[in-house]
Amino acid sequence: MITLLDYGAGNVRSVINAIEKLGETVHVAASGRDIAEAEKLLFPGVGSFGSMMGILREKRFVEPLLAFIKAGRPFFGICLGMQALFEGSDEAPEEKGLGVLPGRVVRFDVDLAVPHMGWNGISVKQPTDLFYGLGGDEKFYFVHSYHVVADDAAVVLTTTDYGYPFVSAVQKGSVQGTQFHPEKSGASGLTLLENFIRKDRTVSIPPKSPDHTRLAKRIIACLDVRSNDQGDLVVTKGDQYDVREGGNVRNLGKPVELAGRYFEEGADEVTFLNITGFRDFPLEDMPMIQVLKETSKHVFVPLTIGGGIRDFTDKNGRSYTALEVAAEYFRSGADKVSIGSDAVYIVEDYLKRGKATGQSAIERISYVYGNQAVVISIDPRRVYVNSPAETDHPTVVTTIPGPEGQGHCWFQCTVKGGREGRDVDAVTLARVCEKLGAGEILLNCIDRDGTNMGFDIELIKAVKQAVTIPVIASSGAGCEAHFAEVFEATDVESALAAGIFHRREVPIGAVKRHLKDSVEIRL
Repeated sequence: MITLLDYGAGNVRSVINAIEKLGETVHVAASGRDIAEAEKLLFPGVGSFGSMMGILREKRFVEPLLAFIKAGRPFFGICLGMQALFEGSDEAPEEKGLGVLPGRVVRFDVDLAVPHMGWNGISVKQPTDLFYGLGGDEKFYFVHSYHVVADDAAVVLTTTDYGYPFVSAVQKGSVQGTQFHPEKSGASGLTLLENFIRKDRTVSIPPKSPDHTRLAKRIIACLDVRSNDQGDLVVTKGDQYDVREGGNVRNLGKPVELAGRYFEEGADEVTFLNITGFRDFPLEDMPMIQVLKETSKHVFVPLTIGGGIRDFTDKNGRSYTALEVAAEYFRSGADKVSIGSDAVYIVEDYLKRGKATGQSAIERISYVYGNQAVVISIDPRRVYVNSPAETDHPTVVTTIPGPEGQGHCWFQCTVKGGREGRDVDAVTLARVCEKLGAGEILLNCIDRDGTNMGFDIELIKAVKQAVTIPVIASSGAGCEAHFAEVFEATDVESALAAGIFHRREVPIGAVKRHLKDSVEIRL
């Protein structure tokens, strides 16, 4: 029996599914007494440090937690669950940590994208049974903006490099913790969790591990999901956002089956974009919720869901917040939520007011779940001009002339599935969303969607240079070389494709084999 501490924030379903896949039973702690009676305690922390510690104190979990650890029973913290072991965090200076280990949590101070997001390696610093059966060169999934600075080197189990070495796992007696997410780290992560569960493994020789680790570029499979004319949820794909062919919605497969296939083929993440038009409250779209729940049982890499994440009033007059909608997706197995059209409206309001309200969906979700949980999906199209003087929007000199030979363009944001253009450009949208708390940009391109012409490098460069958060390049991939091109020509952290994967024109494995000699990837 494994007891899981669920304090009510984030995706714990994936952790439960991982433990159950290993043949164990999970008991979710609902009270201090449940913690006190636990044999082994797993604490997956999600969101922001201040929100987490506030909830732990409100639920009166702090004293039982400290008593459990002091008694010497096995404890495993994941991400914020590990950070909570220390004295405090710069993310919330007013909140004290558990103080079990000496040290503090600080924000990354690097000339790299923050959050540190993606697959990275570990360098083992002391004997442990946690990595039994692993070779030492595995990569694990990280997603965080803050990291531990330990005052006692003896508690440092592993380090990882991101601009500089930071503490990525700790160990002291029966207490262990990782900054990375084993439940999202594929087979290697499952092995690590199994080693924590089965403490009868006495081998304590650390595996060979690199002295220096490198963050991998991510290859993401995207599944556009919508109801077809028969009312079934299907994976579809559009050409410049038109998903119909011969009058019918293109049906390229079932969402859960395709997601499982991509996990087995080596996808680093899976993204679901629910493009069904909501006629009522999004939470009543239960088939999509069920897709997430079923997928998270078999797919142990990060899952992102987009569609309908906004404030909403249903036909009965009951109001729901975007935070409530996001919470339901997180509880169903999502790790990140993607906000599209609503992000444009939020930025328009910000530009009109000249300041943030603190009440937008981006701000509220990122406060509770952390900025790494909020992805902004931008759907721009090119607007050509003869010179920058013709528009107030930032322009680029383009190597792809306009229909009348124009040599400049700006990138207009759209809403409603690309059907309506707005007076906001992609660069401004990305900058403002980062300021409001978003942790990642999914950068689409209507002009390239479904063309197989390659990614829009000029668009990607313009947005990537404007923000300090990770950017996902999307739209236009038609062959393996297009992935190499976007990674070599820009600083994006990941690249996404859909149709070429769905139709098996370019398998994920073929992309990684093509990249492995020139780009750091996870094999």
